[in-house]
Amino acid sequence: MEKTEKDLRIKSQVFSDDAMRAPNRAMLRAVGINDEDFKKPMVGIASTWSEVTPCNIHIDDLAISAKKGAKEAGAAPLIFNTITVSDGISMGTQGMRYSLPSRDVIADSIETVVGAENLDGFVAIGACDKNIPGCLIAIANSEVPAVFVYGGTIAPGRHRGKDIDIVSVFEGVGRHNNGDIDDEELKSIECSACPGAGACGGMYTANTMASAVEAMGMSLPGSSSNPAESAEKAEDCAKAGEALYNLLDKGIYPKDILTKEAFENAITVVMALGGSTNAILHLLAIAHAAKVDLSIDDFNRLQEKVPHLADLKPSGQYVMQDLHRVGGVQAVMKLLYEEGYLHGDCLTVTGKTVAENLAEAPNLAEGQKVIMPFDNPKRADGPLIVLKGNLSPTGAVAKVSGVKVKRHTGPARVFDTEKEATQAVMNNEINEGDVLVIRYVGPKGGPGMPEMLSISSILVGKGLGEKVALLTDGRFSGGTHGLVVGHISPEAQDGGPIAFLKEGDLVTIDSDRKEISMEVSEEELENRRKDWVAPPLYKKGILGKYAHNVSCSSKGAVTDFLDSEE
Repeated sequence: MEKTEKDLRIKSQVFSDDAMRAPNRAMLRAVGINDEDFKKPMVGIASTWSEVTPCNIHIDDLAISAKKGAKEAGAAPLIFNTITVSDGISMGTQGMRYSLPSRDVIADSIETVVGAENLDGFVAIGACDKNIPGCLIAIANSEVPAVFVYGGTIAPGRHRGKDIDIVSVFEGVGRHNNGDIDDEELKSIECSACPGAGACGGMYTANTMASAVEAMGMSLPGSSSNPAESAEKAEDCAKAGEALYNLLDKGIYPKDILTKEAFENAITVVMALGGSTNAILHLLAIAHAAKVDLSIDDFNRLQEKVPHLADLKPSGQYVMQDLHRVGGVQAVMKLLYEEGYLHGDCLTVTGKTVAENLAEAPNLAEGQKVIMPFDNPKRADGPLIVLKGNLSPTGAVAKVSGVKVKRHTGPARVFDTEKEATQAVMNNEINEGDVLVIRYVGPKGGPGMPEMLSISSILVGKGLGEKVALLTDGRFSGGTHGLVVGHISPEAQDGGPIAFLKEGDLVTIDSDRKEISMEVSEEELENRRKDWVAPPLYKKGILGKYAHNVSCSSKGAVTDFLDSEE
C-alpha cells in the first residue's frame, strides 16, 4: 500500500480529527499551523541561538534554514530555543561552575519540549561546548528520530602575521605576568583573537564533540568541519531538515544509530584528531542516556590502538578551518576506515551506513600537512589517557599530545580553590618540579566541575607548562595543553584519596604506565580519613540541585543515576 503523509505520524495522533483535540489544534493554528499541516509529521527545530557567545550568535539563521528544509521535505516544523553559556567568558570565574550543569539543562529542556509538544522528531543545532553533548543526551532520551547540526567553527584571528585564537589570549596573560609582553601587546592579542561567529577554532571541546557526533552517525557527513560563516553551514541545516523527514519515513530512531560500535567510531576519531579530555566525560554521558554499555576503560582500550594523526591546536599548528580546507572530518574518517580502524556497517542519519557515506567522501588533499600519515604519526597511540592508582582509583584523564615529559614526580602543592592556586602561581610561589593540586572542584564539590584553562594557560605562558604538573578533580578546557591531569575520581567531596593529600607528599604521574599515585601508605591514608568530614554540599538553585544529583566523573557526571547504579 502506498504510504500517505499521515502514515509518517509516530505519536498518538495528538492532532488528529478527533473532536477532543480541537483545543490542541486551536493553539497551533495561532502559531501558523493549518489543516494541511495537521496531516504532516510535526517536528521541532531545537535552537541554541544566543547573543552571550560568538559560538551561537548565528544560529537563529541556521534554525530558519533547518525549518525551511524540513518544511520543503513535507514536515510541519516549529522552532524552539534552549540556553547556552560561554565557557570562554566564564573561565577563571565563579561562573564556570555553571558550565557543565548547563549540559543537563540543555538536554532536559529539549527533552521537555519534545515530550510535552508530542513532536515526532527534531533537528538540534548547537555550537558551544555543552550544547553538543546536551543535544545528544536529549536525542537519546527523547527516543524520536533526530538529527544534530553543528553551528561550526570560528575563523582564526590574525596577529602580527600569524593565526591566533582564544587560547592565545589566556596564554598571553601568563606572558604578561612574566613580563614578556606589555599591556599594549596583550590588548592587541585580545582584540584580534575572535573575528566573528563560531566555536573556538582548535581541536577544543566543541570541535572535538562535533567530530565525535559525525563519527557516531548522528550528523550529516561533512557537517562537523564546515565553518560557521560559510554557505556550506546553511546548507547543512537545510539538508538536516530533509534528513529528518527521511528518518521518519524509514522509521530510523536514535537507538538504531547510537550503538556500542558507533561510540567506538567516535572515540577512534577523537583519538586520531587529538581531541579534548572532555570527550571522555561527554561520550560516557551520551552512552548512559542511550543505554549503551560504555565505560572509562574502553577509552584506554582504543587509545592503545589508534594513532594521533592531526597537527591541530592546542598542541599542534592548525585549526578546524584548516582541516576543512584539506577534506574535513569525512576525509579523516575515510582514511581511518580504509586502514581498518572504523566500523563501516554502523547506520547513520543519512539512512546509509558509515561505509556507504565514506564511499562518496573526499580524500585528503594532496600535499596537505594537517593530517600526518600512518607511517609518521604525531604519536603512535592516542593522546587521551585514563590514569589510575592510589590517588585516583576509578580513573583520571590526561591529554599527552605534545607533552615530552612521560613521568613526573614532585611535591604536592595543595589548594582547595582555583583562586588560591592562581594567586600562588601569579606570585611566583610555585616552583619547577612541583605538583600543583586543586581539589574540591569536582562535580559535587565545585559544584559543577569547573574547567582550569585560565591557570593552565598562565603556567604555559610563564614557561612552566611541562615543568609543573597540574592535577585536579575538576576539568580542563579542550584548549588546555601541558602536564595536566583532570577528572581525578572519586573527587575530594566524596572522600576520594585526593582529599587526604597533604602539602609536600610526593606525587607521580606516569603516562606510559597510565599511573597516578602518591607516596602515602594505605595505613597513613586510613589515619587521615578518620578526622575528615565532608564539606557541606551546596544547596541553592541549579548548582544545589546539581551537587545533590550528579554522579562521579568516571561515569560521565550524569544527573539521572538511580541509587542502585552509583
